[in-house]
Amino acid sequence: MPLASFFNGYKKFGIFFSILCLVIIGIIYSVLNQKQPLPIWNPESVNMEMVDESIRHVSKYHTIADFSLTNQNGKTITQDDYKDKIYVADFFFTTCQTICPIMTDHMYKIQSATFKDDEVLLLSHSVTPVKDSVPVLKAYAKEKGVVDRKWNLVTGDKKQIYKLARKSYLAVKEDGNGDIYDMIHTENFLLIDKKRQIRGFYDGTKPEDIEQLLEDIETLKYFGGS
Repeated sequence: MPLASFFNGYKKFGIFFSILCLVIIGIIYSVLNQKQPLPIWNPESVNMEMVDESIRHVSKYHTIADFSLTNQNGKTITQDDYKDKIYVADFFFTTCQTICPIMTDHMYKIQSATFKDDEVLLLSHSVTPVKDSVPVLKAYAKEKGVVDRKWNLVTGDKKQIYKLARKSYLAVKEDGNGDIYDMIHTENFLLIDKKRQIRGFYDGTKPEDIEQLLEDIETLKYFGGS
């Protein structure tokens, strides 16, 4: 075989092989970078300390319970206000001088990042609801730049709020009895999908967790919000 013909054949094979490699690499890259659904968190899969004994056995279908609370404008807020919405929930109190200011600043950042997105809302529960009356929440909301259509700061029955924190959001280690001297505190932000399921836990004091939360919101939206 002439030397020129040999190299010509090798050249064609090299081109074919290179194209094949590029196609394979493209397929692998596409598969590896394809969005994956977020996990659904149920009591059985969460740190036992965060779960009330009565629901530790629950392995599926855990959802946020119905609620009725009052926001910074004196409006009654229920689960219906969050129907078909993705939302971020947390627990705070207006006189807190430790982690709450950081958490509120981070909630404000989420509000800003999702400002034009009607699918996403925020919900902050006061853990000192007697002190955090409607006028107090209203003043706090104004100070912190809360946009009413995006973000509800809620007060109400203390026992209901504490039960939500422990048995619905799986957000606190303490049971809490909801009496006048009781106090729970948590840095957790919770990402809730359109089916009222928990899809993520985040440290509300850490900027990197907030960035992850925002990415996870986009992932939830990619899959239709649930």
